[in-house]
Amino acid sequence: MFEQRRPGAVLFDRDGTLIRDVPYNGDPDRVEPMPGAVEAVARLRRADVPVAIVTNQSGVAKGIISPDQMDQVNARVEELLGPFDAWAICVHDDGDGCTCRKPAPGLLIRAAAVLDVSPRDCVVVGDIGRDMDAARAAGARGILVPTEATRQEEIDEAPEVAGDLADVAERVLGDLEAATPVGAGARWSRAMGWSRW
Repeated sequence: MFEQRRPGAVLFDRDGTLIRDVPYNGDPDRVEPMPGAVEAVARLRRADVPVAIVTNQSGVAKGIISPDQMDQVNARVEELLGPFDAWAICVHDDGDGCTCRKPAPGLLIRAAAVLDVSPRDCVVVGDIGRDMDAARAAGARGILVPTEATRQEEIDEAPEVAGDLADVAERVLGDLEAATPVGAGARWSRAMGWSRW
């Protein structure tokens, strides 16, 4: 169980969490926010909680989508959901042996470093077990938001399960109110561009 403290940042998985999962999507016109995503992210921003995206994009390694197509999809995500304070993207495949691809913690550690916060002070939000495993490996708090694609064992093993993204925002902001002294606020600067390996 994680002690109650001010969240340093919320690190969101992209596909299946913030936007509907379209496998290996290279078409920005197919980007569709998940229910409640726009409102949940906006609530966190209004509370001065940095928000970032940490996403595996193995379609680049497989040659199914190009880096430019991936960048166009990411730009569309920001058009629909607003700007994110950091992006950390793994473009490798499972067999590449990288340390960034979830369930490894590399993406989370990188995003936290860009935001100048400890990974232990981050909340990781995702829809599958890989996201929760990466959170555990980084020492971060993990919140699973199950979809129809989430396996039951992933739900059973998750450290915390939220019904939807509005529930995630409520949990994070409830912690914020409990842990933040009056007058305290977060300070950070937006990271420009995508960090990808």
